[in-house]
Amino acid sequence: MLRLGLTGSIATGKSTALAAFADLGIPTFSSDAAVHELYAGEAVQLVDALFPGVGVSGTIDRAELSRRLLARPERLAELEAVVHPLVRARIARFLAEAEGSGADMAVADIPLLYEGGHDWGLDAVVVTIVDPAEQRRRALARPGMTVEKLEAILARQMPQADKERRADYVLDTGNSIAQTQHDVADLVKRLRAKKVS
Repeated sequence: MLRLGLTGSIATGKSTALAAFADLGIPTFSSDAAVHELYAGEAVQLVDALFPGVGVSGTIDRAELSRRLLARPERLAELEAVVHPLVRARIARFLAEAEGSGADMAVADIPLLYEGGHDWGLDAVVVTIVDPAEQRRRALARPGMTVEKLEAILARQMPQADKERRADYVLDTGNSIAQTQHDVADLVKRLRAKKVS
C-alpha cells in the first residue's frame, strides 16, 4: 500500500485536497479532526492539567486554550508533547487498518509533518501551496482568526517554499475547488500507473 502524507501551511487547501482523495474512495485521515476528537476525549485531563480551567464539561475550550498560548507561546511545546503522541498513534493505527482493508493507497493529512521531526514511515509527501496573498485572505476569513494569531501560526510553520522544495508532489490550490479535485484525480491516476509499471 502506498502511504501518502499530505501537508502544507495554514489555508493552503489541505482540507479540500484531502476531501478530493476521499471522494475517490481512498482512505483518509485528518489530524485536525483527530485533535478535535481528542479534545473531547482522552486528551482532556492531560491538557487541563497543563492549562487548568481549559477543560469545561468534558471538553477543551479551544478559544481559551488558544488565548493562553498566544499569551505564552513558549508553552506550545508542552501541549504538543502531550497531544502529538496521541495523534501519531492514531495515524499509525489508521495506516495499518487501511492496509489491512486491502486499500492500494491511504492519505494522512499531517499539518506539521516536516516541522515535527518524526519519521512517519511514508512513501511520499504531497504538499499544498497557494499564493501568499490568497493564503492570508483565506486564513483571515476563518472564524476567530486575527492577524496576531495568524502571524504566530506562520512563525511556527516552515515557509511554503521550503515545503514545496521537499515535496514529492505539489498541488497548487489557487484555482477553483473543481480544479483541485481534477489535479488530485490526476495525481492518483499517475501514482497508480507508477505502481503498476
